[in-house]
Amino acid sequence: MNRSAYFLCSVVLFVAGSTWAQEDKKPEKASESKPAPARLDLSQTNHTITINGKSIPYLATAGTLPLKEEDGKVTANVFFVAYTKLEEKPEKRPITFAFNGGPGSSSVWLHMGAFGPKRVAMTDDGQPLPPPTRLVDNDLSLLDLTDLVFIDPVTTGYSRAASGQDAKKFHGVQEDIQAVGEFIRLYTSRYQRWASPKFLAGESYGTTRAAALSGYLQDRHGMNLTGVILISAVLNFETLRFDEGNDLPFILFLPSYTATAWYHKRLSDELQKDLHATLREVEKFANNEYATALLKGDKLPESDRKLIVTKLARYAGLTEEYIRQTNLRVEIMRFTKELLRSDGITIGRFDSRLRGTDADSAGERHEYDPSFAVVQGSYTAALNQYVRQELRYESDLPYEILTSRVQPWEFGEAKNRYLNVAPTLRQAMNKNRHLKVFVASGYYDLATAYFATDYTLNHLRLEPELAKHITSAYYEAGHMMYTHRPSHLKLKKDLTAFYQQALEP
Repeated sequence: MNRSAYFLCSVVLFVAGSTWAQEDKKPEKASESKPAPARLDLSQTNHTITINGKSIPYLATAGTLPLKEEDGKVTANVFFVAYTKLEEKPEKRPITFAFNGGPGSSSVWLHMGAFGPKRVAMTDDGQPLPPPTRLVDNDLSLLDLTDLVFIDPVTTGYSRAASGQDAKKFHGVQEDIQAVGEFIRLYTSRYQRWASPKFLAGESYGTTRAAALSGYLQDRHGMNLTGVILISAVLNFETLRFDEGNDLPFILFLPSYTATAWYHKRLSDELQKDLHATLREVEKFANNEYATALLKGDKLPESDRKLIVTKLARYAGLTEEYIRQTNLRVEIMRFTKELLRSDGITIGRFDSRLRGTDADSAGERHEYDPSFAVVQGSYTAALNQYVRQELRYESDLPYEILTSRVQPWEFGEAKNRYLNVAPTLRQAMNKNRHLKVFVASGYYDLATAYFATDYTLNHLRLEPELAKHITSAYYEAGHMMYTHRPSHLKLKKDLTAFYQQALEP
């Protein structure tokens, strides 16, 4: 398996296939809902939700959209769930295409955690409730701002390659971009949304996909986007691959180590006072003294090495002995095991606030990611119940939440180097000078560190005027910051401002 796939963050994927569904009853008010012409494998239902005190009627469409070659041969059936506000002209209404990452993840996380009209009920700090899983209205849904289309790439969710088609031809960087891009083009045409302001929203590897699509849709289909939303971004894989000879991630993940140690009260009293002040101090150290020390390698003078060991231990919440043993380089999975080892506790990679326990404390890496364990079962059960009970869509296929069936992932031209789609995003912004970008990062995300994202954005080489089109926001939560209620509230507020700004004439 290509090691780049290991760090793609989001959580769950799967696209492809031949699915079947029962036709739901016709909408109660056909004149209001105006559903698309009847096709196989679609279910449409009417609903309402209250957001900010306003009742919003909407049409939900669940089903598969077949991808075809020009001769009409079906290559794949892509599952999607779309939410369209009623009583409003589609061409005047923004539309957002959303997906998660992996590769190998369905869109369930953004769908039922962040943006959709229903969300999985959890505690305010992101802990699961006792089973069975409950769904509640999502008062922080984006449906008051935009119509939504959640896409499951081929071999994730209910999406599958068509009969007789090799699913592997969809499992790669370029192959995935072409398939998802074709879905977006086809949906836009069939549902008459070419005149609508269009947004992309991706999480984790979904941000890699979104950045690449911003250029692909523009160049291949002449589709200029209004905005791109990047949740827990990874555009340049050099920033998070802890490979021998690549010192960049050790520098860029240090502030996230510090934030984690701060949360678990492993720092000195002085550093525990103010998280943001502490992070500014650590960022300065990482960019200067620490980066210079790693650059010197074995030529680093011993006196300087001792100073770096002391500061690293202070900022990471680890012992000086451990820092010396790692040669000043603490790899991410080691950190999740080492920080609370003396207490017999491991910490999460997707959300380092969350704790777990292993069979013993002697291992180098944790046995499982406690921050994934708290969402895996609840989101899986919620989706399977919701899609059948409320959306009236039926399929005997397993809904692939997080699958390895897309591996090995084909990295194409990036196979022997680090995948980097940041230049594609820069080119898209240069060609479409109205394109706006929103970037959300969690301080406790050890999968896509916020400082690594900042580094990538700081190296886009955009002219100052276009650089102003990028908005960065930070949250005291992890990779899925929306599972933390205070952060979800802030995310909705930030996105409301972003949509308003992006849609200004």
